[in-house]
Amino acid sequence: SKSFISKENIWYTGGAIATTALLIPVDQKIVDESRNIADNIGLSPDNKYGKLGFLKIVPQNIGSGFYFVGNGMTVILIGSGFAAYGLIENDYRAQATASGLMESMVVSGVFVQALKRITGRESPFIAIQNGNPGGHWTPFPSFPAYANETPSYDAMPSGHLTTIMSALTIITTNYPEYKWVKPVGYTLITGMCLQMMQSQVHWASDYPLALLIGYLSGKNIAKNRFQQSNPTDSLENTKNYTLNVTGNRINNFNLIGVS
Repeated sequence: SKSFISKENIWYTGGAIATTALLIPVDQKIVDESRNIADNIGLSPDNKYGKLGFLKIVPQNIGSGFYFVGNGMTVILIGSGFAAYGLIENDYRAQATASGLMESMVVSGVFVQALKRITGRESPFIAIQNGNPGGHWTPFPSFPAYANETPSYDAMPSGHLTTIMSALTIITTNYPEYKWVKPVGYTLITGMCLQMMQSQVHWASDYPLALLIGYLSGKNIAKNRFQQSNPTDSLENTKNYTLNVTGNRINNFNLIGVS
């Protein structure tokens, strides 16, 4: 929580709030235009999934694939991969990444659910049905109302975007040498954001706060698992050699060795 208002991050927080305010008046127009863009590139508005065992996680079209990027199951699968590798190879970095990904879903979820219940904003498809361009706002809806009619209150901020942004930030922070992760990750996130708008799940203004929460929570989680060190200092404090004296007895001979 302190990170959002810290000196180094206050500009990010201010920028996210300002961008949200600028996007709200044009949200309906952006959602309408996103549908036209999706039609031109062949993205379906239907997010359909097939079963893999007892899990319904197999995307049935490209749009569904993009939408699944921000699903919690995606982060669980990625985290499981890091955990398996970390345990097999005794690799602390992979283990820390795995546990960090699991923690990110909890931490980001707390912030997202709190803001959703504070703002109470309609999702686009509900707003369009009810004739509310840009979505109706019902701050602090009751718990029964939220549980029974969730899409009427849970648009802002996007949980999918927060989840994947936090996960991507942890991975790129822990593995900075893999330069391809960021462009691939951000490309998938862009596709997911377009899919969520054109399938009338989210407004554009649902994204800035989601990006902020995901980024800052991911950075904090990653940093908490490592201690910064200066490689130069480490080399200077390392001995160039060690001297070992050993004793042994073989075939009635007493032996002394030095290595």
